Amino acid sequence: MNNFEQFEKNESDIRSYCRSFPVIFNQAQGAELVTTEGKRYIDFLAGAGTLNYGHNHPVLKKALIQYLEEDGITHGLDMYSAAKERFLETFNRVILEPRGFANYKIQFSGPTGANAVEAALKLARKVTGRSNIISFTNGFHGCTIGALAATGNGHHRGAAGVPLTDVSRMPYANYFGDNVNTISMMDKLLSDPSSGIDKPAAVIVEVVQGEGGLNAASAEWMRKLEKLCRKHEMLLIADDIQAGCGRTGTFFSFEEMGIKPDIITMSKSLSGFGLPFAIVIMRNELDQWEPGEHNGTFRGNNHAFVTAAAALEHFWTNDEFAKSVQAKGKLIKERMQKIARKHGPDSLFVKGRGMMVGISCPNGEIASAICKEAFANGLVIETSGNHSQVVKCLCPLTITDEQIDKALTILDAAFAKVMAEDIANQAS
Repeated sequence: MNNFEQFEKNESDIRSYCRSFPVIFNQAQGAELVTTEGKRYIDFLAGAGTLNYGHNHPVLKKALIQYLEEDGITHGLDMYSAAKERFLETFNRVILEPRGFANYKIQFSGPTGANAVEAALKLARKVTGRSNIISFTNGFHGCTIGALAATGNGHHRGAAGVPLTDVSRMPYANYFGDNVNTISMMDKLLSDPSSGIDKPAAVIVEVVQGEGGLNAASAEWMRKLEKLCRKHEMLLIADDIQAGCGRTGTFFSFEEMGIKPDIITMSKSLSGFGLPFAIVIMRNELDQWEPGEHNGTFRGNNHAFVTAAAALEHFWTNDEFAKSVQAKGKLIKERMQKIARKHGPDSLFVKGRGMMVGISCPNGEIASAICKEAFANGLVIETSGNHSQVVKCLCPLTITDEQIDKALTILDAAFAKVMAEDIANQAS
């Protein structure tokens, strides 16, 4: 039996994931986690999307070990280093240039996604001279004050302790259903000088809302949003922190939509190894920072530069990896659709894109019970959504078909048990 006394004695009650998964993990490889007692779990959480290439990928691990053995620089503030130079060259050659972003610059903002969002919002306000930002219902952008103001989640917003201002909330793509044109609604509000919406500096949007419940915007909606931004002279910020780095089947989540954001924020799986790393990608002409105007001690994580460059070289120099992600995403979605049809044809449905998919349940209690039952049988999986009602898959993109089959068999059994119990409870 695990002993959590040390954690309970010394760690803040703020801890959350460990409450859903009350074991002590000790090792990990690929899509598997191993506890101190030797029990194995398939990982359908992957550091909340931070481990797209799995745990301890051998190519990335080898690159990092070699760098450490050669006494490579660990911490460099924003000084020049060989590791940073290699990352910049690789990211431009492998990612930006082939996708038509050669005229974009990269800002190293700090170690987390929230740092990148803060920098992006701050830059948009500096460039435009306006303070208001448009964000969307169910959006999640981080828990620091600026990013939190743009975040919709009431639980996180409630912990701020100060007013969260200078953000106007708009309905996301399908917030009112597929038949309501939310872009026209936004256009009307922005065109009306008496709507009460101050002219925004920028719009920040997730193409797939991860924490918000796997709400996915269509390519048509995203193109209309970009057109709206141009009409009203707003910058378009794509928050690709969770949906990026291949999660939807392409490196950027918006790649096949025919849009070109002014600013892109990235973090989570960017280092490829779970190391803290975030960037802001911006059009050249938007780079109007004065030296040191936006700062951060840990924006020079050279270990992350090393593993990120290795990941880009290994996975993204051709389309083989992207095609494998697309195929696995299709497999997972089909299996999830079978689970939904089998256990709740009128109450369960599949949401999301690529390998960022899940099953929406009638309520958060059912979803949480399913995740708890799945964990008891060897699967780490979590919920998302405005009521935590979506059982959400964020497994490593490198997971094998055999591991997918095993995980979804566990999930199938969990749905069977919990949904049957729910029906029995309703009948009694």
